[in-house]
Parts: sequence; C-alpha cells; structure tokens
Amino acid sequence: MSAPSSLTAEQAGVTLLRASLGTMYLAHSVVLKLFTYGLPGTAAFFESVGLPGWLAYVTFAAEAIGGLALVLGIQARWVALALTPFLIGAIASVHGANGWVFTAPNGGWEYPAYLIVLSLAQALLGDGAYALSPSKPLIRPARRVTGTAFG
Repeated sequence: MSAPSSLTAEQAGVTLLRASLGTMYLAHSVVLKLFTYGLPGTAAFFESVGLPGWLAYVTFAAEAIGGLALVLGIQARWVALALTPFLIGAIASVHGANGWVFTAPNGGWEYPAYLIVLSLAQALLGDGAYALSPSKPLIRPARRVTGTAFG
C-alpha cells in the first residue's frame, strides 16, 4: 500500500477524487444496473436504443470491477482510462441526442461527460495516497531545473 509518511493536501485531494469516482462507478453499475433495473432489464434498454444486449453485461462488469479497483487504488490511472470508452459510447449512442441535462428522458449527456473529465483527471493526477497497487505515471514528469543560466 502506498501510504505517505505525511499526507499532503494534493495527495488527499487525489485520493478523494479516486475514492469518489470509484464510488460513482460502483453506484452506476451495482445500484442502477443491477438492483434498480436488473441486468436483463438493462440489456433490454441497451437493445431498445440499438445496442447489443450483451454489451449491458460487459458495461456492468467494467463499471463494477473498475469502480472497486478505483476505490482500492489498484492501477487507478489505467482503470480510469479504461472506463472512458464506455462513457463516450453512452454519450454517442444514448445520451447525446437527449440534450445537456441528465434529467431529460433517457438522460442527457452532462453526467457521462463529467465522469469522462473526472476519469481523465484521475489518469493524469495518479493514485493518491493509500493505493493498494499504484500505477506508473502516464507522462514522464518534467525534470526540475536547479539552476539558471543567469546565476
């Protein structure tokens, strides 16, 4: 587990982002898709909007497993990136035509777009503190310049 000797505000913020993002993915999969609509009902909804029914099960599994991995801090950068195509697909195939507000019939695109932004931020910022399996940075950190040409 990656536990810093003294937690900085930045580390705490990234950890809070990771845990809350993971919780949202878990809620969207387990609470909405499994407990509210049921997986067969979710598959029927997918089919009603022109998607294959089996994709509902894949989406459920990705969101549930990915959400748990984020909460626990297991390769959070990569998990957050891996979940973004599901959200892009949700906007492109279902929510995009419904307008901005998510309370529109069949939901607007504000919520999935916001989760995309949060997922990309998580991928860029890293795992935060208390990650069970920290991920390597996506982009190599810039080298710090210790001196200047002017002395």
